[in-house]
Amino acid sequence: MGVTCILIVGIIYLMWWIPTKGLANINPNLPHIVGIITLTLSALALCGTALLVLTTALGKDILFTRFMRLVVIKFLLPMIEAMGKLLGIPKDTIRQSFIAMNNSLVQSQRLLVPADRILVLLPHCLQLFDCEIKVTGDINKCVRCGRCDIMGLAELARKYQVNISVATGGTLARKVIIETRPKLVVAVACERDLTSGIKDCYPLPVIGVLNDRPFGPCFNTRVDTEKIDAAIASVLTYD
Repeated sequence: MGVTCILIVGIIYLMWWIPTKGLANINPNLPHIVGIITLTLSALALCGTALLVLTTALGKDILFTRFMRLVVIKFLLPMIEAMGKLLGIPKDTIRQSFIAMNNSLVQSQRLLVPADRILVLLPHCLQLFDCEIKVTGDINKCVRCGRCDIMGLAELARKYQVNISVATGGTLARKVIIETRPKLVVAVACERDLTSGIKDCYPLPVIGVLNDRPFGPCFNTRVDTEKIDAAIASVLTYD
């Protein structure tokens, strides 16, 4: 993320330097005016990068964390994806970096959320493909056989008394969010779906947890329940 910001500053500088001579032909003062604008934009980009790095490194809400999430989600991510495409960087690598950055920014806000306003969203592929009991919409249907991670997740829901839902796709996930009106979402998915979900949910804070795909995408996936436990515990308040 920081390297991308520096590259953006370089591009801004080039956008000023290249047409400078042509601008002087229009008006002698134009290069100076454009230079000031360029310098201002570069300074803002560098300050934003420094603030982003400090917030992530210290894990504290220094300044404008919610606004920085907006910048990262709406502006920085598309630029990074475009540069990654040019440089041949895999999309999932970029998305993993984005998810980690988003999680750091959310957790730096030190949010305290009651259990009934936390929503854990799970993909249906966490359940075994051949399981006869479908838990979509109601995880409490799980009979706790232990063959997949649904059992551990159902126990987490009971332990913390948080809302937990298994969704078959983005449409159902959005429906669940509208119905439960959470203040924070802990979402499990692949890189693509997590990135899309974080973008769609803004400004609602989302902590993303990547699933494991030992059998390929969308089939008998796994997740580290301890990561979800830690995410819930980090924001849960009983007040």
